[in-house]
Amino acid sequence: METASRRGLRERKKQRTRDALLRAALELFTTKGYEATTVDEIAEAADVSQRTFFRYFAGKEDAVFFVQSLAESHFVEAVRARPAHEAPLEALRQAILEGWDSIGEAVEEIIPTELHLRAYRLIESTPALFATHLRRSAELEEDIARIIADREGLDVDADPRPRVAVAVFGGVMRVTERLWCAGQDITVEALRELTAWHLDAVGPALAEKWRTN
Repeated sequence: METASRRGLRERKKQRTRDALLRAALELFTTKGYEATTVDEIAEAADVSQRTFFRYFAGKEDAVFFVQSLAESHFVEAVRARPAHEAPLEALRQAILEGWDSIGEAVEEIIPTELHLRAYRLIESTPALFATHLRRSAELEEDIARIIADREGLDVDADPRPRVAVAVFGGVMRVTERLWCAGQDITVEALRELTAWHLDAVGPALAEKWRTN
């Protein structure tokens, strides 16, 4: 009969293999290019077989978005945990800004944060990956809209405000991602500062007159 310690050892070994494949894949994608990298090259770089790669990932795209999926799940839970008294956009703002502090630790357990950020830029610059990113973002926004509706005691299909609020938030995030990817400073701090600056402009942009004369 297998002991708990043996099961734990086996799971840790599987996690190390998965993480090695993930690091190898992202390093190759960000240096050689996503389309130019093959699964065989990833497996060879991680010193495993192609068959082993497919035990952990459905394909190259799955590897690209693995850590991002982790970050998205973290964000969803952060939104759920925000205090009930916060307005919807404030809850989203705090969830994304404060969430980066703890998600960074979770990412570092799998791959270097710097590699994760380089992969972020890869998604933005690779048409096939960017199309997938937009689809995933739309799905995430729908999930968040339903969470916001529940927080506010609303029917998401009868009241447009949850989806509108999340659409505004998602639009700001896409703007900041694009500007950050095009900039020279690709640190988490730079992305956080850029995001905060743009989110703080939402209220004045929507509710105030811009011209001063």
